[in-house]
Order: sequence, then structure tokens, then C-alpha cells
Amino acid sequence: MTIEGVDHGSSNAGRGGTSSKVVQPVVVTDGSIDVVAAGWLNGLEITSLLYAPTSLTAGDVTIDGSDVSVPLAWEPARDVAGYRVYRRAEGAAEPAAVADVTEASYVDTSADIGVRYTYTVVALDAAGDESVASNELEVSTVDDDVPTAPAPSGLTVTDVAKHEVALSWEPVDGALFYQVYRTGRSGEPVLLDRTTDAAYVDTDVLTTVEYTYAVATVNAGGASALSDAVVSDAVTKLSRQAERIGRQPVAASGADGVHVSWRMLGDDPEDVVFHLYRDGRRLTEEPVTGSTGFLDADGTTDATYRVATVADGIEHWATDEFTPWDGQTLDIPLDKPADAYTKDGQPYTYAANDASVADLDGDGEYEYVVKWYPSNAKDNSRSGYTGNTYVDAYELDGTRLWRIDLGHNVRSGAHYTQFQVFDYDGDGRAEVAMKTADGTTDGAGTVIGDARADFRTSGGYVLSGPEFLTVFDGATGAALDTIDYVPPRGDVGAWGDTYGNRVDRFLATTAYLDGEAPSMVFSRGYYTRAVIAAFDWDGAELSQRWVFDTDVAGDEYRGQGNHDMQTADVDGDQKDEIVFGSMTIDDDGQVLVGTGLGHGDAMHVSDFDPARPGLEQFAAHEDMGRSGDVGATFRDAATGETLWSIPAERDTGRAAMGDIDPRYAGAEGWAVGGDAAWNSPVGQLVSSSTGEVVSERIPAANFLTFWDGDLLAEIGNHDWDADTSTGVPTIAKWDHENDTEVELYRAEGTLSNNSTKGTPALQADLFGDWREELITRTEDSTALRVATTVIPTEHRLRTLMSDSQYRLAVAWQNTGYNQPPHTSYFIGDGMASPAAPRLAYTREATDVERVPGPAEGVPGRVSLDVEDAEDGRIRVEARIARGDNAQRMSLVVDGEVVRTVELVDDTPEEQEATLEVTGVQAGTHDVAVVAVNQHGVTESAVERVRLR
Repeated sequence: MTIEGVDHGSSNAGRGGTSSKVVQPVVVTDGSIDVVAAGWLNGLEITSLLYAPTSLTAGDVTIDGSDVSVPLAWEPARDVAGYRVYRRAEGAAEPAAVADVTEASYVDTSADIGVRYTYTVVALDAAGDESVASNELEVSTVDDDVPTAPAPSGLTVTDVAKHEVALSWEPVDGALFYQVYRTGRSGEPVLLDRTTDAAYVDTDVLTTVEYTYAVATVNAGGASALSDAVVSDAVTKLSRQAERIGRQPVAASGADGVHVSWRMLGDDPEDVVFHLYRDGRRLTEEPVTGSTGFLDADGTTDATYRVATVADGIEHWATDEFTPWDGQTLDIPLDKPADAYTKDGQPYTYAANDASVADLDGDGEYEYVVKWYPSNAKDNSRSGYTGNTYVDAYELDGTRLWRIDLGHNVRSGAHYTQFQVFDYDGDGRAEVAMKTADGTTDGAGTVIGDARADFRTSGGYVLSGPEFLTVFDGATGAALDTIDYVPPRGDVGAWGDTYGNRVDRFLATTAYLDGEAPSMVFSRGYYTRAVIAAFDWDGAELSQRWVFDTDVAGDEYRGQGNHDMQTADVDGDQKDEIVFGSMTIDDDGQVLVGTGLGHGDAMHVSDFDPARPGLEQFAAHEDMGRSGDVGATFRDAATGETLWSIPAERDTGRAAMGDIDPRYAGAEGWAVGGDAAWNSPVGQLVSSSTGEVVSERIPAANFLTFWDGDLLAEIGNHDWDADTSTGVPTIAKWDHENDTEVELYRAEGTLSNNSTKGTPALQADLFGDWREELITRTEDSTALRVATTVIPTEHRLRTLMSDSQYRLAVAWQNTGYNQPPHTSYFIGDGMASPAAPRLAYTREATDVERVPGPAEGVPGRVSLDVEDAEDGRIRVEARIARGDNAQRMSLVVDGEVVRTVELVDDTPEEQEATLEVTGVQAGTHDVAVVAVNQHGVTESAVERVRLR
């Protein structure tokens, strides 16, 4: 459709349907509107918009000393309440509003001398809404007869704080003021502010990154050239709010004994080591240092285990007692919803689908949130009624905490319900957030909206009625706050079709957009228009942080989304970005990367090539026209630069990346080729570091996991039965020498999710060491089955859940087409040890208990020798010559404990300790030492000490 000679694109309706499109603004100057349409045009609705001011002009600019007067006038617009005048100084990124007026003229007396400005005016209606802008008007307050002043010299960064960069420079004679420039997103200097002093403090910063500044001198002759630039240091290290979960120990019996493992925590010191106890007796002669696991060849299923940390020979319990699982799996019983019938009388059943984990009740343990899928769940492209979607929460023992019924106004299918489970307000208890509608019933039995409303069409779609975003209490399932979903569906046809396919494509993720606290992010659409909205939860109400809309950002960003939405700090500023597929949105809601490669089904983000700085993204592509006959690209995640690609002639629906071949540095990426079937064994397996095609035989490209003892990734897949449309989950090793998969584990008695996608209910590092657990549904969906590895490893990493990118990936894993979680650092052959994470835990660590030593009774007699008693200091030597040792000794002065030291219990060896206190007042004091172990207390004799 062409209107007034301008091409406004097309609007397409499906068979038997209609679509509409809003085109605005259209400027009509001759009283008639000319429309040329190809195809069926059923009607036009023409709405008069707010008229804009026209013919903006300036009168004579007057300058009196440093006072400036700029008279402006314009042709008045009809039916307006007033006008707003905007002014943009040369070099500034955005115009600033300088006045609201009711008349069609204004005299600007706030302009500076020596500056070139651009003015515009908009009309205002009674509500304060603005029209489009008038013509731009350039005005100069520069006196061309006055030479410009020299550029400032000596520009220096004098101080840097979290939100401040202080600058100073040498004053310039004749300067009226100075302009401060900061390099913007484009890499060019942008006018930041003005100052009359030869110093400036920029408070609109977060110094997790460097900032580049320059300064110009301004006099009546205008602005000087820019000074030499200076760069501020990136001094700020942010700590991210994090849940505190324990060591999650696990004992699993296998053919070689009982494999016991536990977590290295995010805040553990690098040199932490461990001892393992069985049935109260220590198993490990030397501390465990190279891993966080132990194979107990003589262990039995009746054994009881416990883990202790060791520091300076002193042991503290690191876990409670725990017993082995039944084999290498643990079942979480589920309360399966009852079978039911659709509105048109068709029967359906339920199966457990995607899951997530978080500490819902603040007990320091994970609870499990499960989405129930009806057997008639539909892809958006298919019509028909569906059963209701339920979301449950369970303790590990199968105790159901609550059930949320999303109701019949939320359709069931892979693209409708994306739920986020995370502690957003930092109170130590996670919330649950998802899209809801009229008739949703929360975990407390309260109905959201109108319980009687039914907006389903005869085709089973929900194309009208209110849509909400609700935050639920993680412990009770009660709705805490409900707001309108952003964006509303509006005109269904405007999203690309009229029957409800493209309009109802939803995604969700969680991101640390400020680098410290998590925000929830929900979206709508990715084939055409895409809208992404970020929200914060403060414990009482939801607040909108920002909204990105391709209708505002530009058509070049339409159709760039994937079937999932991921989170990573791709630009290294310690704040997360939203990786949407072929487009990445920065932490502030603006486009950071736009590649134009179009929609795809799979993507992976991590430091896949550790020889390169930053993160990389590997993604599959569906639209060969947009991608240029490329099936997958390996890209710099910060810039979108394609580093190498895999050619294709058709939709490439599967791609995966991980280190599976130790012969090549970094990870390997592969995508299905040949007929591009989901299980195609041919394609290209490519080295991330060189772009070299390693093989044209590829492993399955559904999922990746860490399972065996080395640092290479394993292949997550399923044994698919096309006749029954079910798959048994499997884990395999890629034999890189023979280009084949070798099965390591088969989850017998369970089924994969999401058809040929073959995904688990959840994959995450939940128990034991850094390797991952596989959660799948039993064949009858009466339980979730957690499987853990029983293969020993010689490698030690902190729990993957302490890596923020990985933890967020566990939260978004249920979104759309589930993708495996990746860490922010490279895991693979020859990897470097990753830095400890910077975490701000929501709960303090619990007090730890000493492991009982070999002492069989209370400490022996304590002798006391005062070695120093002067200058406010008392130092004593305490000794237990015979008898049982103490685990700690305390120095007591005048009845008050002033110093305590922890001691190694080496009973029956002699034990000595030095205790010292300073700041003691001169005079006479009573001094004693108290010795303590698990059996009791022994006190020394009291000595009277005179302190000079």
C-alpha cells in the first residue's frame, strides 16, 4: 500500500480472515489523500492526529555581554492546548525541552553565547501528548569576528567512584564556560554537559567500564577544538544478589561402589579441602584436594556419610548426614492432574513437562516447579481446544506446596506459558512469574480477573480478553501482584497473521540489568514485530524498567528473534544483555547488536573460544533469504561479527556447541545438514578457534551435558520412537576418532519432553560436584526422576550454579525451545581456572560445627604462663601437658573472654597455645584460660597480673 506517494509495506490476512494496519503519521497538504493498494482493500479509517506546528523561524539574535536572546515564531496549529520548544546544542545526542508555551512564539533567553543550536517545536494536547516535530531550525549564537579560545590542557581524571568520575583541567583565559564530552555508544564524543569551572564531576556513570572524556573551551567565537582525551579506570566490581544453597551432597551407588560428591561453593576459599566420613569414621587419610568427590569402594546402601572442610588442620562439618540414593536416581513424587474433557467433549490426559528450581521457602534447599502439559497441547499454528496448563511446586520428598491453574483463557503449548522462578526482591525466597488471564486460579485458590470469562474462539484460540503478568509467592503460590501484560495483543493481524499464530509467541528470561539485582523479562513476537519488556519486583509491586519495541526501534529489527531468549553479559560491563537470537538488547533496552540474520530455532552463548576476548554466540538460522544461505553462524557476542559460518540451503533447525574434541582448542560447533532433519547424522562439525571443518559426521544436536569425569561435554539426546512419539533420554560420549556416539547413560523408565526436541524436564548442577543432573518424567508422570553421575572425576570446579550466567540459564531453560545452560567461562580441555564469582548472598552462612576430635574426655589440666604484661598488652602461653586436648582455648581477663583461638585436637600429644590481648588498662587483673572440647570445659588456675 502506497499513501501520498510513500510505500507503507503490506498487510496480509489468512484464508477467511481480515487484517488491519495502522499507518501514521500521514502528512496531507492538499486536502485529499491518495491511496494505491494492490490486492483486496476493504476499507479505510482516517483519524485526524494532532496537528504539528509549521514554519518555525527565528528573528534577530541579540547578544549583550553573556546574555543571549533568540526570538522564535511559528505557524499555529489547530485544536492544540499549547506547544513545547526543544533545543539541541551542536554535539549533543538528544534535544532538551526548554519551555512550554500557549502562544505561537517564544523568546529563548537561556541559550549560551558561542554555541550552534537546532530548535524544533511540537504541539501539545490537553493530556500533554506531543505531535510530530516542526521543521528543524538552526540558530547560531557565535560571533564570527571573535577568534575561538584554545582547547583546554592538562585534562586529568582526579577521582573515580562507583557512580562518579571527577575531572579537572587548566583554566583558559577568556573562557565563558567549558563543554564536557564523553564518548558515546557510537564511539564518537557526545556533548555531556557545560560547566563554568575548570572541573567537572560526571555522576551519570557506572564505573564497571572505562569512560573517555574530552573538553572544549567556549567563548563568543564558539567552541574550541577538543582537548586531548583522558580515560577513567574501571574500578567498580559489582556483586550479584544470589541464593544461598548448601553443598547438596549426594551418594549414589554404582558398579564400583558408592560415589560420593558435594559442592565447592561460590564463596569457598580457593584452598578449601575436605574430609569424608562414613558411619562416624573418617574415610579419607588425606584431605580431598583435586575434586569434590570420593569413590567409596566398600560403601553400602546402608551407610551414612558426612563431609567436613579442613583449614589449618581444623575440621568443621560442611554437611548434615546423608545416605545413598537407590542406585544413581532419586524420584520426586508428583500429584498428577486428573484426566478431563475439552469444551467440545474430547478427552485428554496430563504429562509433566518443563521444570525449574529455586529456594521457594527460604530453607536453603531447592524446591521444584513443574509445568503440566495436557495431551492436546497445541503449537500456535494448529487449531483446537486444549486443556488447562497447571504449574505445581514440590519439595524434594514430593510434598506439594501449591498448584496454579492458568485457566482456559491461557492456551496450552510450547509457546504460551514461559515461567520464571527466581528470588527477585532478595528476601531469600524465590517468586514465580508468568503470563495469566481471566480465570487463572492462584495457589491459595483466589481467581484472577473474571472467573466466568471465556474468550476461546471456535478454533480454540484466545484472541481477545485481558492478559496479565502475575508474580506469585513461591512458598504459597498466592498471587502477589498482577499488571497488564506488555505489550497487549492489539490487532492480531498486525503481528503477521489473523488466526493467532504469530501474535502469541511468548518468551521469558531473568537478567541482572543493573549488574546487582535480578529483573524479569517477558516478550511477545519474533517472526515480525517483537516487544521485550523488563520489570522489577520489590516485594510489594511490579514496576516497569523499560520496553523495547521494533515498531519504535525500526523495521530492520523485525523478525530477528529465536524460539528462546537468553541472558549474558556480552559487552563485559558487568550488566546483562538480552540475547534474542539475531539481535541483542543492551541492559538499558536499546539495541546493542543487530545482525539481520533472521529467526532461528537454537543458539548457545559462552566463552567458546577462550583465546578470543569476551563471549561468542553460535546460532542456527531458518530463513535462508535473510541469512544468505547460511545455516549457522559463530559470532562475536558483543559486536555480532560473524567469525565463521556453516552453509545451508534450507531451514537449519538444530545446532549445538561444546568442547567435544580435545584435538582442537576451544569448543566445537555443529549443525544438522543433508536433509536438515532433526536427527541428521551429517552436517559440519567446526572448530571454534580456527573455523576448520573437523568432520562432516556430527553427533545429535539437541542438548549438551557434563556427565563423565573429563572436562569435555557429553551429548544429550533421546532414543525416539516415531510410532509412539516418545523418546527415552540418553547421554553419550562423542568418539572423535571414529566420529560416533558412545552411550554412557540411558534414563530407562522415563521419557523426554517436547517431541523430537528430546529435552529433559530440567538439566542443571543440582547435587554433588560440578557435573549436571538430568531430571526427566517417569513414563506415567507420577514422578520426576533425578539422575546423577557415578563416574569419578579428577577435576574441581565451583558449583556451576554459582556462575550467574549458568544460574540464569537454568531459570530460562523452560522457555520456548529449551536450550542447555552454559557458563560465562569456557569449560573444556585445557581450560583455565575460572575466577571466583562475586556474589551477595541473600542469607548469612549458618554457623558451622567442629568435627569432634580424638579426645575421649574433657581437656586435661591447663597450665598458664604469663609471658608479657606491659604497654596495655597481656600475652600468655597455655599448655595441656597430659590428658585430652582442647578444640579451642579462650583467654579470660577479669571474668570476660577477650580472645579465643581454635586448636587442632591431637590427643594424646601435648598441646600449646599463645593468646594475646591489647588495649588493657594499667592496674591489677585476674587472668585465666578456659579449654573446651566436645566433652566439656577445663579452666586453668587464676593468676593475678599487674599491668604497668
